[in-house]
Amino acid sequence: MAFYDLSKPQRELLCKEIETLLVNDLQSDSLTHFLHYFSDEDTYIRKTAYLAVGRISKNGLFPTFKIIATLNRLLKEDDFKTRQATVNAAGEIGKTDFEIVQHFFDVALFDEHHAVRNAVIGSVKKMGEKNPEPVLAWARMYLHHADKEIRREICHGIELRGRTHPQDILPMLRELEFDKTARVRNTLVHVIGQISYKKGCLATVIEDLKQWQNKEVIDKAIDEIIDVHDRYKNFTILTQEEAIDYINQHYHRTHLTKVLS
Repeated sequence: MAFYDLSKPQRELLCKEIETLLVNDLQSDSLTHFLHYFSDEDTYIRKTAYLAVGRISKNGLFPTFKIIATLNRLLKEDDFKTRQATVNAAGEIGKTDFEIVQHFFDVALFDEHHAVRNAVIGSVKKMGEKNPEPVLAWARMYLHHADKEIRREICHGIELRGRTHPQDILPMLRELEFDKTARVRNTLVHVIGQISYKKGCLATVIEDLKQWQNKEVIDKAIDEIIDVHDRYKNFTILTQEEAIDYINQHYHRTHLTKVLS
């Protein structure tokens, strides 16, 4: 039965059961239950398991260095779902102690399966939001990697920190404005849009864009900012019209590609 086919009380019991079974595995140096839940076809079962690992570490139910040893073994498993859950579990620990899990991301960033690489992006997002300094320092090491997909994944991964502290990631984003790969530049434009619509963020983004040099990227970024203020209108601080007015007042360009109808 899928996780969300269960009632809320049943889900709560299952969460406690999975956590207990994973602690038992850790105590007996076994992978039995880790392999069972980390490879489950239901993504929410896998999520329950990797969140349990985070709680086990955070609450001191088992020494973190021993949890890391178990995760090291799991990262070598053939099943991509197991590796994906392992990276996500490392990400839960990395929200408070990145250095102890950094090696998981150094490896998984180059995993053959896209789901594992996507787990790196998701983990960098959540770690960067809670523990930005070491995570962003790590991301910077890969910002200009020869592999365009690595550059794209790093650009996407630092997004969540930018939604609350755009000034922390804008200097890194600016380094990609002349990237030769359209896919990387498109992700860059997407991220700029995503970090523009929370309280106080638009002003920071527009001020930084004044220092950029690639007019094509700037124009696409501003168009994306305006579109985001429509697509996410239930979540934006400013209306789309207010965003356009602000941009017109504080950033001068010959035209706005996107206009209100």
